[in-house]
Amino acid sequence: MNTMDKTTGSYVIAGLLISMFVMNDAMGQVYSNKEVGAKNQALADSLKSSEYPYSLPIWGAKATKLGFNLPYSAGLGLNYFWQRSDLIIENLMVGFNNGPMTDLSEVVRFSNARSEGSGLNFRPDIWVFPFLNVYGIFSRAQLSTTVDYSIWVPDATGTWNSVVDLSSKAEFSATSAGFGLTPTMGVGGGWLALDMNFTWTDVPELKDPAFAFIFGPRMGKTFKFKTPDRNIALWAGAFRLKLNTGTSGSLPLNELFPTGDLQTRVDNGITKVSDAQAQVDTWWNGLTGLEQANPINQARYETANRALDAAGNFLNSMDMALNDSKVATVQYSLDKRPKDMWNFVLGTQYQHNKHWMVRLEYGFLGSRTQILSSIQYRFGL
Repeated sequence: MNTMDKTTGSYVIAGLLISMFVMNDAMGQVYSNKEVGAKNQALADSLKSSEYPYSLPIWGAKATKLGFNLPYSAGLGLNYFWQRSDLIIENLMVGFNNGPMTDLSEVVRFSNARSEGSGLNFRPDIWVFPFLNVYGIFSRAQLSTTVDYSIWVPDATGTWNSVVDLSSKAEFSATSAGFGLTPTMGVGGGWLALDMNFTWTDVPELKDPAFAFIFGPRMGKTFKFKTPDRNIALWAGAFRLKLNTGTSGSLPLNELFPTGDLQTRVDNGITKVSDAQAQVDTWWNGLTGLEQANPINQARYETANRALDAAGNFLNSMDMALNDSKVATVQYSLDKRPKDMWNFVLGTQYQHNKHWMVRLEYGFLGSRTQILSSIQYRFGL
């Protein structure tokens, strides 16, 4: 397989995949817990009789009177995350030097589009209500993307063949910001959290910020130690990612294709497309009028011409851009989606006291794997 350091596909896809790493559910697993049971009766009575000293959350004093043990109302979290994901690319259109865009969705086949990244996430949060946490998201990530793809065209028999095979790897960094909210509730140490967040990721190579929506339902149980406020939580849940589908942008050609043999590859591709076109024309001209009127033959001929035109226009436009004296650019637009929207997560958190806690979560199954670790400090407002 031919290789390149960077190609149009890898550069574009790396920018798309960034939003898949930006936000795992970064919330520390704290919640308002209804104290129940005989062994917790003294704590419940103490909560009901004490004065709640903070302004937040709203209705915090009423919740404590009902026997709810509230976390501190504000927190600062620092999270490290790693993720590897696959993506489906569709409706790819490419043009050069602001010329006509060529629809490559029929002739480009992605055999692999995998990106791996890691980064740090800062997350301040407050409890607005006893059962609703709201937080901000600020993240910086480093990514590498590996993409394998080919340009395919049909021959006279209708068999599709690759005329150019490419493999590429690109490395990027990006900054993200957003917000999230988590409705949650706990009774007797058992709890349910429905985390959701919205993030926008700035990648210089993309025309617009990449948007992602993440939904993370989790259900767990917290086990207390003998030391007051010290516990460990275990949970299972899911992770659902939705990306905005459309992306477009413009990139310098010399950044996409730095290798010296690109002209040779383009020339070879043009030759293969020309040979395939000659074979298709020979086959079609050799048919009788009745055979040409056959809908099956007409469909094969139209499909072949459409694919050959797209591949030829793309390679010829690239050839002209390579031989242009001015700085060449590549324009593109495409749709993308996660290969799998859902995956499974398992997690644990150790709370040393109501101020400090550390967390570890692992996501797996399907085409996405992720790890999140975090430390959080909480205080009252």
